[in-house]
Amino acid sequence: MALRISGLASGMDTETMVKELMTAHRIPLDKITQKKQYTEWQRDDYRTVNRSLNDFRNLTNDSMLRQSTFIKKTVTSSAPDDVSVKNINSTSDFSGKINVEKLAESATMQSKDRVLASEANLKDILPATADDFIISSINADGTLEEYNVVITEGKSTMQSVLDDINKNSGVNAFFDSFTGKIAFTAKYSGDIKDDTVEPPTYGSEIEFIGNEANFAFLKVEVNNTVAAKNGSGTKGQNAMFTYNGLTTERQSNTFQISGFEISLKQANQKEITFSSAPDVDSILGSVTKFVDEYNKLIEDLNTQIRETKYKDYQPLTEKEKESLSEEQIKKWDEKATSGTLKNDSIITSVLNKMRSAMSSAVGKSPNSISLSQLGITTSSNYLENGKLTIDETKLREAISEDPNQVYELFAAGGETDSDKGIARRLTKALEDARKSITAKAGSESATVNNNFVLGRLLDGYDNQVKRFEDRLATMESRYWKQFTSMEKAIQQANSQSTYLAGMFSTGS
Repeated sequence: MALRISGLASGMDTETMVKELMTAHRIPLDKITQKKQYTEWQRDDYRTVNRSLNDFRNLTNDSMLRQSTFIKKTVTSSAPDDVSVKNINSTSDFSGKINVEKLAESATMQSKDRVLASEANLKDILPATADDFIISSINADGTLEEYNVVITEGKSTMQSVLDDINKNSGVNAFFDSFTGKIAFTAKYSGDIKDDTVEPPTYGSEIEFIGNEANFAFLKVEVNNTVAAKNGSGTKGQNAMFTYNGLTTERQSNTFQISGFEISLKQANQKEITFSSAPDVDSILGSVTKFVDEYNKLIEDLNTQIRETKYKDYQPLTEKEKESLSEEQIKKWDEKATSGTLKNDSIITSVLNKMRSAMSSAVGKSPNSISLSQLGITTSSNYLENGKLTIDETKLREAISEDPNQVYELFAAGGETDSDKGIARRLTKALEDARKSITAKAGSESATVNNNFVLGRLLDGYDNQVKRFEDRLATMESRYWKQFTSMEKAIQQANSQSTYLAGMFSTGS
């Protein structure tokens, strides 16, 4: 850095003079910085809008576009402690009568004798005679599946074998320390029955396959059929019941018929009735929440495009903030950040599309349906900018009468917009708007500015700032060089003056 001489000869406050000169020259730089700050605010406000659009789109997808929202039903049973019924995916109401003769049961087996001597431990190494064997067991679909239990000489213990069986096979194994025996239970209920022959043949639901010496340490029969005959096991059993006059069976006590799930709990040989009806309160709640969130969204969007823009309130520079209190800065920024999205074309467009989607009928006349038929209409107060109101009584009636028609109003598919449901039109409008906003303001995860419009503008401001700061540094250096030269010249003149004065004094 060049030597700077500050007013030593001239007596002038050159440092203050340079500072004031540079302050004047920095005004264009401050304007660039202010433009950059305003652009950052605008970018952030766009991204906030994008989050709001995304949240509402997700709500629409997760509720109004899911048939499960509209097929919720309340189911009554004359004996809910014996038989419970719930809807899974039935779109129509259902009713029936059921008489339970037998519940489904899982096959079991137990060790015939103690598997360990009283002084032995589950973690003791298995005898050398133990070797690999296979467990065959009933599967969820009523077929058999096999699992190979591997015995490693010098490593496998009773505990490791039981852990392996429990984790990987279709059987649960439990060691009872009181009796010293192991109880085996099939993970799936039901029996193995071949109905393709007459009379039907029955198999075993649990079977140990291999040389009996390999699994002799378990002290079990070869299968649960033999064990049942010898009093150390039971056969698996299907649930047997009569449904609307038809006697039938199921492998499990819980099963589905025509889109609803039946769970058998007691076998009591009595007729149990059940029926369903739309869960009006639940469906009403979903529709009401959707409408409420729609109203919040359009209120927020309208606020954004109608917000006052205060042109006289530019972003504060760091120098300006130094002379203001925190409260003054806060109040200034409230006006400076206002109106960043005023009259924005993207937001105006999506608002128009959303209103159109909500107000247009779905389907072709005379079979078309609209929100007004459900009691959902646009507010007559123009100041509310298209908010929706709900006639709850009318909406309840529509849901109770035909919840599937309500679903179709929101989620119907089709090739044209007029055939598509309201929620499908909305999500399309929201997705288009989000793409446009992302192209202009980027996404939350954007790390490179040159991928979106405002990002490229911010990069441009950064380049301008850098170039301007370089110019200011050069300019400040030039001012100091000039003032330093002036000081040196004055100092030299003063020295000469002093010298001449001394000369004249000597001559006299």
